[in-house]
Amino acid sequence: MEESMKNQVKQQFSRNAEKYVTSARHAKGEDLAWLVSCARANANMNVLDIATGGGHVANALAPLVRHVTAYDLTREMLEAAERFIGGNGYTNVSYVTGDAEQLPFEDESFDLVTCRIAAHHFTDIPVFAAEALRVATPGGKLLLIDNVAPEQDRLDQFYNDIEKCRDASHVRAWKKSEWIRLLESTGFRIEMAVCFPKPFQFQDWCERAGLPQMERDALENKLLQSAEDERRFFSIHANEEGRLISFSGESVYIQAIRLE
Repeated sequence: MEESMKNQVKQQFSRNAEKYVTSARHAKGEDLAWLVSCARANANMNVLDIATGGGHVANALAPLVRHVTAYDLTREMLEAAERFIGGNGYTNVSYVTGDAEQLPFEDESFDLVTCRIAAHHFTDIPVFAAEALRVATPGGKLLLIDNVAPEQDRLDQFYNDIEKCRDASHVRAWKKSEWIRLLESTGFRIEMAVCFPKPFQFQDWCERAGLPQMERDALENKLLQSAEDERRFFSIHANEEGRLISFSGESVYIQAIRLE
């Protein structure tokens, strides 16, 4: 099952790699600026960006640190990230293909470990967290951003269902409370958790994932026909013709330190 899911991730992102590089949501999100500001990066740091995707975190940190390792499961995503980052003139970035749950790096290798808008595709998040802890230096930090599900179980299920309908490689968006519990039990200490509203323009959101029109229509109907509390919580908005325009989710930035 895990191998099947990882193959779905590879297929999804190999087909749509360039869309994630050029996505305004990924390239210019407020959460990215927050991560860079909080990183307190310096020229002595080595950084690992897990599931680098379009390379936006690696690109933002490259001019601030000694070296960035951009790491991703999908070769086509790494190639797109390399074109993007190299095109900006940064030469202190290496590109490594691999699994977030099997990091091919030595213990205590990185001062910063980052992962942005990717963990909801991981099949074993506890293993990912343990690996992130292992490769972080004592006193090193994990800077994590991901979409999160609501704390109410029914709304959690609704959100994850619509994400899965849009992208079969989606595994699960965790709740904020689940992330905090996991990271602390793994051996990190939480330093900061900041929430960001995440508005989705429906057509753009579907287009980025390459969702076929028939499935797009079915997903639109699912959202428009949702229960009143679901529509209210996710700010589901339609135009005067009854077509879905947008809805809103949430992401969280979690900053955690590996104790010395």
